[in-house]
Amino acid sequence: MPDTIVALATPAGRSGIGVIRLSGSGSLPIVSQLTSAEIASSTPRTAHLVQLFDPSSNETIDEAIVTYFKAPHSFTGEDVIEISCHGSPVVLRQVIDICLRAGARLAEAGEFSLRALSNGRMDLTEVEAIRDLIDAQTVASARQAVRQLRGEFSHELQPLKDELLDVIVLLESALEFVEDDLPDLQSKNVAEKLNSIRDRLLKIALTFKAGHLLREGLRVAIVGRPNVGKSSLFNALLGSDRAIVTDIAGTTRDQLHEKLTIGDIPISLIDTAGLRETTDTVETIGVERSRRTMADADLVIVMLDASESVTAEDLTILESVAELTHFVTFNKTDKVSEGELGQVRSEFMLKHSCEIPLSALSAKTGDGLDELKRLIIKPFTTNVAATNGFLVSDARHNDLLNHAANEIEQSLSALKAKASEEIVLIGLHNTLRYLGQITGETTTEDMLTRVFSTFCIGK
Repeated sequence: MPDTIVALATPAGRSGIGVIRLSGSGSLPIVSQLTSAEIASSTPRTAHLVQLFDPSSNETIDEAIVTYFKAPHSFTGEDVIEISCHGSPVVLRQVIDICLRAGARLAEAGEFSLRALSNGRMDLTEVEAIRDLIDAQTVASARQAVRQLRGEFSHELQPLKDELLDVIVLLESALEFVEDDLPDLQSKNVAEKLNSIRDRLLKIALTFKAGHLLREGLRVAIVGRPNVGKSSLFNALLGSDRAIVTDIAGTTRDQLHEKLTIGDIPISLIDTAGLRETTDTVETIGVERSRRTMADADLVIVMLDASESVTAEDLTILESVAELTHFVTFNKTDKVSEGELGQVRSEFMLKHSCEIPLSALSAKTGDGLDELKRLIIKPFTTNVAATNGFLVSDARHNDLLNHAANEIEQSLSALKAKASEEIVLIGLHNTLRYLGQITGETTTEDMLTRVFSTFCIGK
C-alpha cells in the first residue's frame, strides 16, 4: 500500500492562505493528531473550521479550514485531506513537520498527479494538461490546457486506436486461420483504413506548430547595425522605456530580454548590440552575443534606417540571416517623405534580390507598429485562426504521433509488397504502442520520471 505523502500545495512565501495537502491511507490518522475535530465521521467534501494543535505541547498553532476527500472520490483516488492555514511560512512549516513526525513523507515533484494517473483518475495527457494550465502564459494557452484536461486529446485518439485494433484483429485472424494470402479486395480495404488512420494522425500532428506556439511563445531578436533604432523599437513594442536610447552609436553593449504578448502569442523580445566591426573590447563581446542570439531565435527582425541608403553592413547582416526566419523593417519613416521611402525600398530590392517581407515604421511615433506586430506572428500562425479543433502543444505528443504515422507507412509498404501478415502487423503493433505512450497506457518508468520531473511539488 502506498505511503502517505504531504506537501505545500501553494507557492512558498507569505500569503493570506497556505494549503497543505495529504494523500494516502494514513491521512485521517495523521490529521487527527492535529485537531480534536471528528473529520473521519463528517460528510466528505465538507469544509470544517478547526483548531490545529501541536500534539507534543498541546499548544494552538492556527485556526484552519480542513476538507476531507474520501477515496476513491478524490484527486488522487486515495484519501486526501487539504488543510487551509494562514499563509505564514512558520505555521505551514510547523504543520508539515507534525505530519512528517506522524508518519507522512514529503511528496516528490508531481507525485499527487502521478497517483491520480496510477489510480485511473485521469490519463497521462490530462495529467500533463494540469502542468500546462499552471504554466500558461496567455488566455489562449490556458484555454488549450483546459481542453486537454477535459480529455479532448484522448477522445481524438480513441477512435483511431479502435479502428487500428479492428485491422490488427483482422490480420491476426488471417494469420491464424487462413492459409492463403489476403484476397485482393480485403487487402485493398485494409490499405484504405490504414491510409485513413495515418492521414488523421498526421492532421493532428500538424497542429503542433500552432499549439507549441501558444504554449511556449516566440523568441524574437531585433538586429541591425548601430543607431538604426533597435532599442527604440524594443521600447515601442513593450510600451515602456526599458532600453537606453541615444544618438550615440553602440549604446547597447549587451542584450536586453523582456516578455510581451501579441495576439495571444507570448513573445520573448531581445534587443541586441549593433552589428559592426569594432575595436572596442566590450562592444565586440556584445556583437558576438548578438550573432549567437540570431542563430537561436525563432524570428529575426532586421532593422534598416529609412533615412539612409542601404549600406554594405546592412547587406552583410542580411546575408548572415539568409537561412533564418526573418523580415526587414525600415525605421525612422518620420524623417523621410513617402517618395523618399519608396526610393530607399526600391534601392534595397535591387541590392537584395531575395523575396522577404518588408515593413516600414517610426519607432518614435508608433506609426506602422501594428503592421510590424502582425508580421511578427504571421509566419507562425498559419491556419491558427481557422483551427477550431484541439491543438497538440507538447513536443512529446508530436514526436509520438509522427512515429505512429511512420509505422503505419511501413506497414502499408509491406502490404503493397504482399509481405506476410506477420510483417504488416509489426508496424501496427508499434503504432498502437506509440499511441498508448501518449495517454500513459504503455509508458515506461523512465518516461514517467521525465514527465513528472517537470511538475511542481504539491501537484
